[in-house]
Parts: sequence; C-alpha cells; structure tokens
Amino acid sequence: MRITFFSMRTFVLGLFISSVFISCSSDDDSSEDVGNWIKSTVFDGAPRSSAASFSIGNFGYVGTGYNGYDYLNDFWQYDFNGGFWVQKASFPGQARSSASTFVVGENGYLGTGYNGVDGLKDFYKYSPIDNEWTPIADFEGSPRRASVGFNSDVAGYIGSGFDGNNDKKDFWKYDPAEDKWSEQYGFGGEKRREAVTFTIEDKVYFGTGSSNGINLKDFWVFNTTTEVWTKLKNLDDDDDYSIVRSNATAFSLNGYGYVCNGNGANTVWEYTPATDKWERKQAFEGAFRLDAVGIDNGISAFVLLGKSSTYYFDDMYEFKPFDEYDDED
Repeated sequence: MRITFFSMRTFVLGLFISSVFISCSSDDDSSEDVGNWIKSTVFDGAPRSSAASFSIGNFGYVGTGYNGYDYLNDFWQYDFNGGFWVQKASFPGQARSSASTFVVGENGYLGTGYNGVDGLKDFYKYSPIDNEWTPIADFEGSPRRASVGFNSDVAGYIGSGFDGNNDKKDFWKYDPAEDKWSEQYGFGGEKRREAVTFTIEDKVYFGTGSSNGINLKDFWVFNTTTEVWTKLKNLDDDDDYSIVRSNATAFSLNGYGYVCNGNGANTVWEYTPATDKWERKQAFEGAFRLDAVGIDNGISAFVLLGKSSTYYFDDMYEFKPFDEYDDED
C-alpha cells in the first residue's frame, strides 16, 4: 500500500525504505551528474496541471485537474509492471483542480480542491477492486485547495492550503473506521499553500510552498505513530542549497525523499533522513513545469503532467536516482 502526494499532490507520492545510503555533502559537484530521467509512457488522458494522484501497490492513479479551459473529473490507472494506462470510473464529485489525496488500506481518498469558482470540502473513497467511488464525510476544515494529504496505516491527514481568503496551517485527521474528521494540533510552522510531502517509513516530511507570495524555507517531519511534529533544518540551511520553491513535486524512493520542479527551477534535490541533509541530483530533463504530479511503487518513480505558462503537458518521465546521466534516453 503506497501513496504519493504533490501539490496539487500530494502529490503524493509514498514510500518505503529498501536500503540506506549515506550521501556525500551538498558541495560535491559530482553529485549533480548522478541521476537519470527517462522519457516514459505518455499519459492517455488530456494534458493538465494540478491533478490529484496516489499509488496503491503496483498501480498509480491520476485524475481531475485543469487543462486551461475545463476542470476535469476523469480518472486513470497506470500499471507499473505493464507500463500502460487504463481509464477508470470518473470521479463523481464536481470537476476540480488542486484536490488532495491519501491512501488507507487498499482504498484511495480524494477531496477538497477548486471548481473554478469555489473551494470545495467534499470527499470520496475509491475502491480499486470494485472500481467504485463512495462519498464519505465532508472535510471539516474550511473549503480549500492546494493543501497536502498523507496517511498512516490507519488514518488520512489533510492540512495547509488556501481557502479563497487566507493561507492555512491547520491539519485534520480522517478515521475511516468511524467516517469522522478531527482537528490535529502541534504544527508550529507557517501558513502556506502549494507545499509538498513525502513519506519514509512512519515519517512524513513537509515543506516548500508559499504564503503571501513568498516561498517558505521551513521544513518539518510528522511522526504518524506519535502524531508529533518536529522542525528540521531549513531548506536554505546550506549556502549551496536551492530547494526553496512552491508548486513543486515530491516523492520518496529507496529511503530518500525527492523534491523537483516548481517555480523557478528544474533542479532535483535528494533528502537523507539520517543526516537531515540535501544533495543535488541531475536536473529534471523534461520541459520546465509547475503543478506536476508524481506516482511510485517503491521501485520506480514517475513525474508527469503540469504546466508552463499556458502550455499543459501530458508527458511522463521515470527517475533513476543512482544511475549516471544519459542524454540519449
């Protein structure tokens, strides 16, 4: 069971340790040549940005979003083993962008977002086995978009975002056994929208995003077992770092976290939890973009969709973080 989140979105992109690697320091320029992006299967749906995504087992799921003209509610499944897309039952709520997602058990959850006029707070459960959507209790925070979603083994969480008037910093927990939301306390960071998370074991790492038009530098970890937030080193802690951004994409792979794309940069940064340090990797090889999404199954990770100005993408790239750069693939 896996989930990945992006601004959206979460991303979400989820997320298990399969090995531990101690990276060299961030000022080792050779690290920038490590990592390779491979152009992969084109998304079968319409090009779009601010889609929602999650991953369960060997399948990634992507849907909703905005294509420059319309808000969308179509929904697609990607087979990591077969390398192909299949259209699934459309999302039954209002067409939207910038929704949030999480996974609990074998089910995905999708809700909140923006329909072009209003922020939304409705939420739905998706069963991959039945290919069916079921409405659940509405999100109990204010209607919002551009929030983050993540999960523990037994619960989902939604937090931050923009409610149409203000950036937010509140977090809420969803208990699927009782179909109930409850507010969570203890996050001491700044309000924000368009942030990212990635998950490694039982820890969720949260950062980037913007508030009042300023990209934020604080970085946090949430322990899903104890439900305690802890502040980590800022994203500009090292003079060589350039991680600060919003509208980025994040995922985790092999026990490391990754942040890429977003406003101002195609750069890719790898986070090592054991040292609380970042290392620059080979830059994203597709066109510069905002509001892309990521999917992964713990073995393979992909970044897809997004926009650049008024151009919307439908391409997808696989990331190989420890391969040497190859400009021929």
